Amino acid sequence: MQPAAPRVGTLHHLELYVSDLERSAAFWGWLLELLGYRPFQRWEGGRSWRLGPSYLVLVQAEGAYLEPPYHRKRVGLNHLALHAASREQVDEVTRLLRARGVTVLYEDRHPYAGGPGHYAVYFEDPDRIKVELVAP
Repeated sequence: MQPAAPRVGTLHHLELYVSDLERSAAFWGWLLELLGYRPFQRWEGGRSWRLGPSYLVLVQAEGAYLEPPYHRKRVGLNHLALHAASREQVDEVTRLLRARGVTVLYEDRHPYAGGPGHYAVYFEDPDRIKVELVAP
């Protein structure tokens, strides 16, 4: 048996279907580029951003699939967690999210909503997909 390549088992890409591509691309593009991602692909019905070997894809959902809207407590994706560079970056992104009017979740427990020692900000994208930015 040959040794596994370094990328084996790591995330290649994540594809999210969204209700409004332009609105979601503006939100995700801002966030991802702040974290070091770069635009990767662009086509009529989608966009993607890449960081190293991984990328995140947004695709416009077809009208027939817009209802019921996404809810993280249904079967499927609960949330997407991204690494922050530091606690200071979590604080800065939190400030920027609030300035943009983005819903920050668990305000009463922020930045320790994940438990003692877990420093993160939880927030929602335009389709209410929960996103977590967590410090090392």
